[in-house]
Amino acid sequence: MAVREVLRMGDPRLLRAARPVEAFSTPALHGLVRDLTDTMRHLNGAGLAAPQIGVDLQLVIFEVENNPRYPDAGKVPFTVLANPRLTPLSERMEEGWEGCLSVPGLRGLVPRYVSLRYQGFDADGRAIERTVEGFHARVVQHEVDHLLGILYPMRLRDLRNFGFTEVLFPGPDRNDG
Repeated sequence: MAVREVLRMGDPRLLRAARPVEAFSTPALHGLVRDLTDTMRHLNGAGLAAPQIGVDLQLVIFEVENNPRYPDAGKVPFTVLANPRLTPLSERMEEGWEGCLSVPGLRGLVPRYVSLRYQGFDADGRAIERTVEGFHARVVQHEVDHLLGILYPMRLRDLRNFGFTEVLFPGPDRNDG
């Protein structure tokens, strides 16, 4: 198990645009996917982007299934997505609470497109194209933002809807960010 250190907000590496993945189906890329997966699962994340562990590549992973941080979220299949392109399917946006492994202990109310199509490639270079909505769409947008050097607090419309998880959601069932 290769759990890597997750960079935290304030680290300038999180603010850079990532480079496209050019070589697929390599031992290095598969090793990176394993490290991302081990790290995400160890920290109960919904997703993780390569820049969050200091790797400057357009690569994200995501998965939600019985995640204690998101108990009411629908399932999101395990996905490895390189060089993603997102296409909103309407202008409709919805605000929802988000946390981030790079912004631990905090949550914010973030506007995201409700439905979109994403395209890209898996670790072996096979094309991926999916149309998604709801929480799945939110997770993809959040992770792809990392590839553009954007952290979710940058998308907040109102800082009154941003704070520490234990203050915003007191009690034993809170979702730590």
